[in-house]
Amino acid sequence: MSPIRILVVDDSAFARKVLRDLFSRHPDLEVVGTARDGLEALEKAAELLPDVMTLDLSMPGLDGLGVLRALGGRARPKVVVVSIADSASEQGLAALEAGAVELVHKPTALATDRLLEMSAELVGAVRAAAAARVPALPDPTATAAPVAVSVAPTKRIVVIGASTGGPNAVARLLKGISADFPVPIAVVLHLPTGYTGAYAERLDRECGLAVREAADGVVLGAGTAVIARAGQHLKLQEHGGRLVATTDLHPVDTPHRPSVDVLFTSAAAAVGGAALGVVLTGMGDDGLAGSRAIRAAGGHVLTQTESSCVVYGMPRSVWEAGLATAEAPLSRMAAEIAARV
Repeated sequence: MSPIRILVVDDSAFARKVLRDLFSRHPDLEVVGTARDGLEALEKAAELLPDVMTLDLSMPGLDGLGVLRALGGRARPKVVVVSIADSASEQGLAALEAGAVELVHKPTALATDRLLEMSAELVGAVRAAAAARVPALPDPTATAAPVAVSVAPTKRIVVIGASTGGPNAVARLLKGISADFPVPIAVVLHLPTGYTGAYAERLDRECGLAVREAADGVVLGAGTAVIARAGQHLKLQEHGGRLVATTDLHPVDTPHRPSVDVLFTSAAAAVGGAALGVVLTGMGDDGLAGSRAIRAAGGHVLTQTESSCVVYGMPRSVWEAGLATAEAPLSRMAAEIAARV
């Protein structure tokens, strides 16, 4: 197979060199060019036709968001944003909305050892982006009426997991659920540390649901959604008839923290068959073991259809294992959830 062709865009010459060296260690990756600002990035993208662009957000002149808007959601190149979370979390989320496929946290201190620490994460993000299907960007003027639930709930919790393409998918799904939704929702996304708080705040402003970043000891109630904090597992426990969120660093051997498997498995243990799992777009198979736990407890699992996924990895693993109760495109997922709650 041909290597993944990469264009590295960063205003720091040092960062460009380190990223080039980092990618050169992998035979399936090839850096075909570099750019130091947004205008040069667009010129090089048109000239070199890379598969993936790694994109810094803070650059003089045309910044990263300007590049994404100029690309206009085209299928190539796929964009991986490499950003400093502490100063640009809102920018990073805006970049995902504008069509970026992945988001990687760049260390504040541009030291070689710190940049090399992110090697596995960045290489994984580039590979995921190269495999991604980038759907058309949603029409910002189009609004869909949230789906209401008119019957007594048969479930006690909806748990959702997503990875590549997940921030936009989860946002679209939660916006389609009405404020009077009768059970709480818990969400795990694979986002870098520093972004989940801003992501939850943004959704809280835009959704009928009350959306919060998960915190230890928070009681989950109807009409609310909690987003797992990056770097911490989200687990559910039952205390006195109430569902309570707990956050934990353990287990430490999971490929992701937070882990969809950890959330789903805890939901199955807490409420048994009253759990509904939803597996959305994402690379890999996080959610497979958790879906197995939910089904073994008598609960149900929905998966996103391949045609509406950015990466059909996580849903595929659940569907092919025969664990999905049903599958649905993202545009129908809120209705499918409502029908089962």
